[in-house]
Amino acid sequence: MRFIKMQGLGNDYVYVNGFEEHVDQAAALSRRISDRHTGIGSDGLILILPSRIADVRMEMYNADGSRGQMCGNGIRCVAKYAVEHRLAKGPELAIETDAGVKRAVCLMNGGHVEAVRVDMGIPALDPKVLPSTLQLDRIVDHPFSVGGREYPITCVSMGNPHAVHFETDASSIVLEEFGPLFERAMEFPERINVHVVRVQSPDRVTVRTWERGSGITRACGTGACAVCVAGAVTGRTARSVTTQLPGGELLIEWASDDHVYMTGPAVEVFTGDWPA
Repeated sequence: MRFIKMQGLGNDYVYVNGFEEHVDQAAALSRRISDRHTGIGSDGLILILPSRIADVRMEMYNADGSRGQMCGNGIRCVAKYAVEHRLAKGPELAIETDAGVKRAVCLMNGGHVEAVRVDMGIPALDPKVLPSTLQLDRIVDHPFSVGGREYPITCVSMGNPHAVHFETDASSIVLEEFGPLFERAMEFPERINVHVVRVQSPDRVTVRTWERGSGITRACGTGACAVCVAGAVTGRTARSVTTQLPGGELLIEWASDDHVYMTGPAVEVFTGDWPA
């Protein structure tokens, strides 16, 4: 099976062109292929498939084999691959995901895609959308108790669920302990992504991420969008922020049309053959 390894800010996935390759048991394959010692090594597997309602369809699996509805860094790489390999005309294209159809604009340089701007849609603050069992209209700076301590969190769905915690000293949080406690809290029956954020200025934040099903990752695109929304609704940031992640920067804008727009790079790492 031919594959391509791509990354957006170090959030790396193995991609398979489903127009040419057939994948059986994708969840099990994602677990094998993502292993960084015995596999290719990645945060998961993304299939690029034909779509009846868009130019292409993105189907993603986390490193533990669980299905993900959406991936912000992944969708930029899908857009890059689809345009450069002529699965879509570009530079504008529509990508079907489990969180709906997303529209992307590829920023070109000499026939190559250097960056992608994606309309990530309208954020949802309703706990039922996450889903969460918390009986609130919105989870905004809500004190949440895990591990014997209370943390104020703001929850946002960007097609997948996110909990955002603002911390003056974000480095004081041990993410390996903090992340799993939140991810598997009973109040989030489908688990949740967790972000620890330090506000540097109204238009710049630093983010550390624990992704459900993958653990600590170098970047999370939908998470960066959720952080922008959380910062705005709590009055900590403007509606346009540069999000500094361990893997690099994303520009996020919560625009006047209520849609969140994400702009960032997409990079091809290598291609290869995975034995059947």
